[in-house]
Amino acid sequence: MKLRDFYERAVATGIKNDLRPPQEITRLLETQKGKYQKLSKEEKEEFDLDVLFNPYADSRILTGDPELEVKQLLAGIDMEVGEVLLAHVLNKERPDKFDLILAHHPEGRALAQLYQVMELQVDLYIQAGVTPSLAEQLMEKRKAEVERRFLPLNHQRTVDVARLLHLPMICLHTVADNCVARYLTDLFEQKQPARLKDVLTILKEIPEYKKSSRQAVPPRLLHGSEDGRAGKIYVDMTGGTEGPKDIFSQQVAAGVSTLVGMHFSEEALDKCKSARLNVIVAGHMASDTLGLNLLLDQIEREANEELKVTGISGFERIKHL
Repeated sequence: MKLRDFYERAVATGIKNDLRPPQEITRLLETQKGKYQKLSKEEKEEFDLDVLFNPYADSRILTGDPELEVKQLLAGIDMEVGEVLLAHVLNKERPDKFDLILAHHPEGRALAQLYQVMELQVDLYIQAGVTPSLAEQLMEKRKAEVERRFLPLNHQRTVDVARLLHLPMICLHTVADNCVARYLTDLFEQKQPARLKDVLTILKEIPEYKKSSRQAVPPRLLHGSEDGRAGKIYVDMTGGTEGPKDIFSQQVAAGVSTLVGMHFSEEALDKCKSARLNVIVAGHMASDTLGLNLLLDQIEREANEELKVTGISGFERIKHL
């Protein structure tokens, strides 16, 4: 399939797996269209047209011709200068060259815009029962922190290397994270684990977490007792990056008992403990790998076309078809 088709299918899959109601996604896209129509000619030249169909600012084609045919992918969680150079070296040695570098974590303008997708978390907090005004105000402060933290980074470093080596590159972040968030949310709703040890068992039965367990990074209970009741489970797997630290007590007030996430900072974990939340860390690389695999599964199924994917940088292609 063409790179443009691959990208658009990825976005459509991210929307399909978004835990928010479809009408909210439609509202967001219509808002962007309204903004674009009101811009001057000069302002339109700087406008990111992708936002008219893609509500995820951290998922973009970074370099390469959108009309390029892609069949052979080199995919990884973090695809930085070293991985791009490796792709170049391997393309010199292999008869079946890589058409596209697929990164999960954002680079380039997608990294610079990462803070924008955090708004997704607000809607999920509200769906879980948190007061809208409180969720919005806490997230506004956290988004500003993340924007300032990423502002001075050398966003284009890896993209520039890929461009000079004529290697097309794409990053698919929230679109993949949506897939793992939807998958685990539906799985827990279906299986209704009674105890925290049951949650761990469910996770360890999933191939990506099973492999991670063999590599000494299993899903772990960070707070709570294995025999403790799981109660209402909140899957924290999407929305760009870690949310506001003061949200946890509000989640408890809304009835949440257990958080299942990719990762938790020490400060966030301390806040969870103070709020008396059970905390399970599923694993960062394993969760990202699961999300990317589910995304690729759905793209291939809908396109009725199989992509050849070589995994690197913490990623292994495992099919769930």
